[in-house]
Amino acid sequence: MADNKPVLEIEDLSVAYVTGSGLVHAVNDVNLKVYPNEIVGLIGESGSGKSTMAYTIMRLLKGDAVVTKGRVKILGQDVYQLSKKELRQFRWSKMAMVFQSAMSALNPVMTVETQILDALLSHRKDMTKEQARARARELMELVRIDPKHLKSYPHELSGGMRQRVVIAIAIALNPALVIMDEPTTALDVVVQRSILDEIRKIQQEVGFAILFVSHDFSLVAELASRVAIMYAGRIIEVTPSDLLHLQEKHHPYTEGLLKAIPELTAEDVTIQGIGGYPPDLQDLPSGCAFHPRCPYATDICRRVRPEKLAVGDKLIECHLFSEKELVSHV
Repeated sequence: MADNKPVLEIEDLSVAYVTGSGLVHAVNDVNLKVYPNEIVGLIGESGSGKSTMAYTIMRLLKGDAVVTKGRVKILGQDVYQLSKKELRQFRWSKMAMVFQSAMSALNPVMTVETQILDALLSHRKDMTKEQARARARELMELVRIDPKHLKSYPHELSGGMRQRVVIAIAIALNPALVIMDEPTTALDVVVQRSILDEIRKIQQEVGFAILFVSHDFSLVAELASRVAIMYAGRIIEVTPSDLLHLQEKHHPYTEGLLKAIPELTAEDVTIQGIGGYPPDLQDLPSGCAFHPRCPYATDICRRVRPEKLAVGDKLIECHLFSEKELVSHV
């Protein structure tokens, strides 16, 4: 991975929402790299900044949101230096997004074929309509849907099929990066499993990087090779997914999330939630934003924001790991 140039490179990114009562600091000093053909999970509680970061990468922020500092680069290109015309061509051909609700993402009065053709022909001026139709059939087969459903309208498809159509549109132009924002949230567990299997197969067949955004820790850990954990707009840990267990030392927030996952093999299960509440993003705590909820917080946690430290194969933003010998806290 070290020899590859990143597909996605986020540098010191901060994003705020402008409100009548002040700025809401949704993303704070985020740094993250995603490499070719890699799946990186992005996880955190609701309001942690995950979706804001996804929309920032795609340059889809609404009018009340501003990038206050930092850069987002796709294949070395600063997305925020593109003109509107350049951005229209850059989206879907270099970066694409699978949105949370497939029904909302698809036009209800257009057939599946029309929507796929629209994406293809608006970006590929050299493509004929017949070539676009052939590509649409190929995409449907790739996401394991019978091409006969190209003539269907979104409401005629099941939730899982609609989600597959959205994935097909996202990969239609062979982008280097696909952002998936909670793509299985509205689906039942069985369909979720099927969609995850399809995502994994398609990613291996086609070859593209994925930033997979979710609040479901176990789901992300299963799919991704690395996981970035967000809290209060900051990435507080980046870890290989195979190290996501309580036998490893983690940021206390990550530890709390792991303890909240039920063990399906246990007869008597006690779920340990994280105490307290997420911070007010208009008035973030001093020092480490997690210190009001952290069972290991000390005075320095309340006063000084921790730096990210390399802890084996992990990056952790926590004072507990600032000594040469790790503090035993698990």
